[in-house]
Amino acid sequence: MNELTHALAELEEDNVQELVEKQIAQGREPMQILDNLKEGMDIVGKRFSENEYFLVELVMSADIFNKALEILQPKLLKTQSGEKKGKVVIGTVKGDIHYIGKNLVIAFLKSNGFEVYDLGVDVAPETFVAKIKETGATILALSGLITTTHDVMRETIEALSTAGIRGKVKVMIGGCDVNQEVVDRTGADAFGRDAVSAVEIAKDFTT
Repeated sequence: MNELTHALAELEEDNVQELVEKQIAQGREPMQILDNLKEGMDIVGKRFSENEYFLVELVMSADIFNKALEILQPKLLKTQSGEKKGKVVIGTVKGDIHYIGKNLVIAFLKSNGFEVYDLGVDVAPETFVAKIKETGATILALSGLITTTHDVMRETIEALSTAGIRGKVKVMIGGCDVNQEVVDRTGADAFGRDAVSAVEIAKDFTT
């Protein structure tokens, strides 16, 4: 296993940052460094799926990945970053300010080649619609941890229909009590149980 991949998989934050800075200084291709980081996140996701890692490890991995990406970003912007798998607009819906789950999904989407637009928390339906129109994103990810957000998710999806773009956008939802029943009630296309499954859904949406 590559040294950088191993460091991320083992959640060695300081080592990951040092390795990224060292490899940049040595002139290594930024995309190769990013690929190694992605591989590390894939391992974390696999360990989570196999119950070797839990939520705390997922949160740590997302934080480590994002910090490494901040270091790498200026170099990546100067190179061809390759074809993105798709554009995703994501946010926690109006009335909710929880963000940990959302940020986990963002990190895993980015590590799998998706271009992600994070609108933050307490996001109104019209804000989601405006960002979809602005970016041309074909995936909308709605997060909500409390039951009252289900109605807001439905209103957001209805706003896509009112704007005439529902047919162009796949919608996935997530939150601690989200299930297929909530998908049916809101009019979403799918729900993600966790960050790992959200990536698989996004991949399905773009194939």
